[in-house]
Amino acid sequence: METPPRTAYPSDVSDDEWAFVAPYLTLMDETAPQRRHDLREVFNGLRFIVRTGMQWRFMPHDLPPWAAVYQQTRRWLEAGSFAAIVHDLRAVLRLVQGRAAEPSAAILDSRTLQSTPESGARAGYDGAKRKKGSKVHVAVDTLGHLLALHVTPADASDRAQVAALAAAVQAATAETVEVAFVDQGYTGADPALAAAAHGIRLEVVKLAGAKRGFVLLPRRWVVERSFAWTGRCRRLARDYERLTTTLEGFHYVAFALLALKAALPALAVL
Repeated sequence: METPPRTAYPSDVSDDEWAFVAPYLTLMDETAPQRRHDLREVFNGLRFIVRTGMQWRFMPHDLPPWAAVYQQTRRWLEAGSFAAIVHDLRAVLRLVQGRAAEPSAAILDSRTLQSTPESGARAGYDGAKRKKGSKVHVAVDTLGHLLALHVTPADASDRAQVAALAAAVQAATAETVEVAFVDQGYTGADPALAAAAHGIRLEVVKLAGAKRGFVLLPRRWVVERSFAWTGRCRRLARDYERLTTTLEGFHYVAFALLALKAALPALAVL
């Protein structure tokens, strides 16, 4: 007896989305004899985990086994599949808005994710946020699309991460970025020199005079909106990952899913 199709979850990939991402995710032939589970369903399992924040072992029984989804996710992350999707969709979204495919400006910032027992030794104490956890350092373009990121313990200085972020940004954009906007946490000669070594000028966006309540800073608000976008993916609400590479990879997955949904109208006419 043929098994009836399962009821779709809200996190399931659409036909149009799958048509775009399938070439990035098919790391071996679709008909390879060792493949036991439909690749699209494996991707749906990953999307379910990222969107709902559920533990791997709580994967619904009508999706592929959690171990199969986890193992394939590791392969995708190690192959840079989602970083490639983010890169290409960023170019599409920029071109649609009349921008150059690669940006000339970036915005750098970080956020601290509350630790969990899974964080282990990676968890550090962020005195400014009064929170123990992991710090996610990101660079986005002026539209809020991800350029680069990496994870450190929360007690790591933002200034000390400028060199790594600047190098990653230039690698992702073919060295087109000329200026990076930052907050006052990046003030000083060392971060400026670190960015300059990669051809980027740091521009510190400062608060104008006395501050009272919330202040929307020019340029700087864009990266805060990008952090807010990731709030749609509950797996990123805290640091639930044992491996730093998994936490970094899940951010790329989240930005890929968000960009994919935003780019669908443009992709439909290409």
